[in-house]
Amino acid sequence: MSCGVQGVLRLAEAQQQLAAMLTCCVGRETVPLGQAQGRVLAETVIARYPSPRFDNSAMDGFALQAADLAATGPLPLAGTALAGHPFAASWPSGSAVRIMTGAPVPQGTAAVVMQEQTEAVVQGESAAIVLRAAVKQGQNIRRCGEDIAAGEPVLAAGVRLGARNLPLLAAVGVSEVVVYRPLRVACFSSGDELRDVDAVLLPGQLVDSNRYGLRALLHKLGCEVLDLGIIPDDPAALREAFLRGDAEADVLITSGGVSVGDADYTRQILAELGEVAFWKVAIKPGKPFACGRLSRARHGRWFFGLPGNPVSALVTFLLLVQPALERLMGADSAPRLRLRATTLEPLRLSAGRIDFQRGMASVNAEGELQVVLAGEQGSGMFRALAQANCLICLDDQAYPDQSQLAAGSRVEILLFDEVMT
Repeated sequence: MSCGVQGVLRLAEAQQQLAAMLTCCVGRETVPLGQAQGRVLAETVIARYPSPRFDNSAMDGFALQAADLAATGPLPLAGTALAGHPFAASWPSGSAVRIMTGAPVPQGTAAVVMQEQTEAVVQGESAAIVLRAAVKQGQNIRRCGEDIAAGEPVLAAGVRLGARNLPLLAAVGVSEVVVYRPLRVACFSSGDELRDVDAVLLPGQLVDSNRYGLRALLHKLGCEVLDLGIIPDDPAALREAFLRGDAEADVLITSGGVSVGDADYTRQILAELGEVAFWKVAIKPGKPFACGRLSRARHGRWFFGLPGNPVSALVTFLLLVQPALERLMGADSAPRLRLRATTLEPLRLSAGRIDFQRGMASVNAEGELQVVLAGEQGSGMFRALAQANCLICLDDQAYPDQSQLAAGSRVEILLFDEVMT
């Protein structure tokens, strides 16, 4: 990464540069499957067993042998197969076996007919069935390994484990997994005007709200958080905080101090301790954004500097820092899915950048996606962000020579995912 400050970058350029210079920075460990929720796989997982593990019935019904698939007369019942209790008795030709969903199919089974396609009858003193529908060879049988074969790769490194894939690993006999160690992130807010939420505020002082949102975002990403608190606008105090973050964490994130004010020392300290690629990213809110590496500190940790305005900080985190942290923790970071929606009200455009306005998306009676503004859009306005469920992406390059979009226009939206809730 080059030293010195770059000019204003388009969002895609900034995202590409981050992706190019960041790689996983944490070690590995082995954990039991029951403790793997939210962890990121560090190596490909191989199935120990097939799934399904044995041929089994997909329906409650009756197992039939090949010679009886077209039977026109009653078929007496030779027994019952239950899940966990296979049928193991003699099974003469010309009879059926009652079978429940998930039960192993008896040896010689050619098909399972669902009970709704049969009629129960009595033949002498025995129960029997009569087929009331055509039966095809192999129907309603789940074959061993038809989903996953033993020895087959099932999940690749970089996958974050959760409710969708942990059952898969259990089903194929994986009892422990190799995962990346949680990313440890130090964070602080900088500014003489900031105070804790329970402090008595003097004129000109503000509650430091940004760290509450930042900590919530980091915890949902599975990071361990080292909260360094509020650091005053003092070069010595800032330098000490940077060095502590370098010594005790993998990454350092700050809020405030990356604009052009006389007391914004963050960039100055970062330049002293390492390399800086300070980006003014062409987005609104969130234009001031700093990224660098403390290469002249002992451990050379990465650093991300968020704007001080609350909405700017959270939007910048979502667009730039979250995918960067995912790369550092070894997780796959797919591009965020953008959807098309109809705006129900006029929207203003900002020349020279992408304006991410806070919106409320919904589906109308026709099943079409629509969106309205969530409220006032200033970068210090909390209510709109708290009420929003998406960002409306107003890219000036997509609407050349326009300063406003009329109601009924089609726009792109980014739905907030579980990290932002």
